[in-house]
Amino acid sequence: MPAMEELFDVVTEDDVVIGQAPRSLCHGDPTLIHRAVHVLVFNPDGEILLQKRSPAKDIQPSKWDTSVGGHLERGESYHSAAYREMAEELGLVEQTLRFLYHSKIRNRIESENIATYLTVTDQAIQYDPDEISSVRFWTCDEIENSLGRKIFTPNFEEEWRMLKAFLQKDHVVPEGDEGLHPGDCLPILRQKLGADA
Repeated sequence: MPAMEELFDVVTEDDVVIGQAPRSLCHGDPTLIHRAVHVLVFNPDGEILLQKRSPAKDIQPSKWDTSVGGHLERGESYHSAAYREMAEELGLVEQTLRFLYHSKIRNRIESENIATYLTVTDQAIQYDPDEISSVRFWTCDEIENSLGRKIFTPNFEEEWRMLKAFLQKDHVVPEGDEGLHPGDCLPILRQKLGADA
């Protein structure tokens, strides 16, 4: 008996759930807005982990992409999905996540409402080779020098622009925030990304 296809919550532009639809319909009908989550994984040196998509992927095969990305399961919160996807894709558990921003992807294939989180880790990465060809940490200069050369997915290039814009803002870390240890990495990332210039 064939496995049941994943069902995604279908939402409005304002992210209100209005129904469900199977994955196969959501990927191909941009009128079916659904939810996804991204996690940007950095090491303590301020390098970002990217994953190379499997050649078998139906969207953007063999391109370097955001550290972690996945769809929310029906009824799942963005926060829970971020933890689940991070564990499933990279084997990372017990990580502190910091919410960064919401964004939207609208193209001829799909429409997604996205929540992006950030974490810093020195844990070993364990990925599924059926889903991901390889992973590696990139310096900010390596990414800047590779933009626009069809090395990255268009979605990651947009994510990189949004991250830089986010870091250029004046973000205050609340006293007692769980943060990203040691200390808080946002000032380090601002410097590495040249956002203070």
